[in-house]
Amino acid sequence: MNFTNIFSNINPKEVLQYLPDAVFVIESDGKIVWVNDKASIIFEAKANLLKGLYFDEVVSNGLALAEKSYSKRNSVVTGAFTPEGKEFFIEMNVKKFVEQYFVTIRDVTAMTNVLTIAERTGRLNKEKNVMFVKLSNEIKSPIQSIMGFSQALIDGLGGEITDKQNKYVKIINKNATELLYFMDKFLEFAQAESSLFSTESQTFDLINTIQLVLKNNENIINDKNLTINIDFENLSKKTIYSDESAIKRILQNILETSIKLTDVGSITIKADNPEMEIVEKCGAKIVSPAESQSYIRIAISDTGMGLAESELEGIFEPYTQLDKSNKKTIVRSITLGIAYTILKRMGGAIWVESEVMKGSTFYIIIPLEKEI
Repeated sequence: MNFTNIFSNINPKEVLQYLPDAVFVIESDGKIVWVNDKASIIFEAKANLLKGLYFDEVVSNGLALAEKSYSKRNSVVTGAFTPEGKEFFIEMNVKKFVEQYFVTIRDVTAMTNVLTIAERTGRLNKEKNVMFVKLSNEIKSPIQSIMGFSQALIDGLGGEITDKQNKYVKIINKNATELLYFMDKFLEFAQAESSLFSTESQTFDLINTIQLVLKNNENIINDKNLTINIDFENLSKKTIYSDESAIKRILQNILETSIKLTDVGSITIKADNPEMEIVEKCGAKIVSPAESQSYIRIAISDTGMGLAESELEGIFEPYTQLDKSNKKTIVRSITLGIAYTILKRMGGAIWVESEVMKGSTFYIIIPLEKEI
């Protein structure tokens, strides 16, 4: 609002009286000389009581913040209090006319409380995740024990059992194995979200890292008779400086998902340096100086069943999947949520393109900390 133009034509107080925000007119020494009706409502005091007080008596460090708001041309959020001592939060903007400050004030207590609760909740979530990670052995040990003893019974180490007992023991072993996998993923996700997560960069060969991840999944790839294709032709440098352990975890979780989605056909892994337009569009952190060689893009494509549009919604956000009854959907979202969370903390990005019966392609972009 241009106060100068208004004041040249009409009495400014006639305009300010009907603004939706509280308005204070204060002298250069901080003395309040006029308030509108809204100010009386917010500060729970009659106008005559507020007039004559100094701004610092109702707004914490009021005059200094008013001068700051005016000089910086931006709003200021601070604490305020009524003459009776009730505390609340305000947002104020300041204009100056002649030698007086015209301060508009909005009560933002509710908004501030929401932000405070959100901050506290975020902190508690991190502390909760730290607890899960530190208790991981205690959580997993009973499950591993069930797996071990049930497998021993299946192998006959506990003596001969009937066919019916063998069938039940195999069901116990299978469910315990699936539960342990789920807990491993859940705890890995908790660790990625927690304050225990940290990165440690080093120089390493990206191609060798990708091949190691493939080797770790060799058995299940061979069991499904899948073909693996790799394409590093357009990658400018194979040696990069980043966190190799974090990248292994990202690739492992995406590859697991692709393998599960693919019963017949192939999986292709392609690495290159993306164009800056793609980097900016995907939301990855912009490094300085920003250029294509400052990033690595890895695409993992499969010829599997693909994902429906409804399955893509919230696919990287496990918390949005909790109301879904499909266990596979939840586990998949946790698995991909690990990759998403780690990438986000590294300043990277991930997205997926998929079509039912035509396969899926997972794209990741990783910013490099420095060029080699």
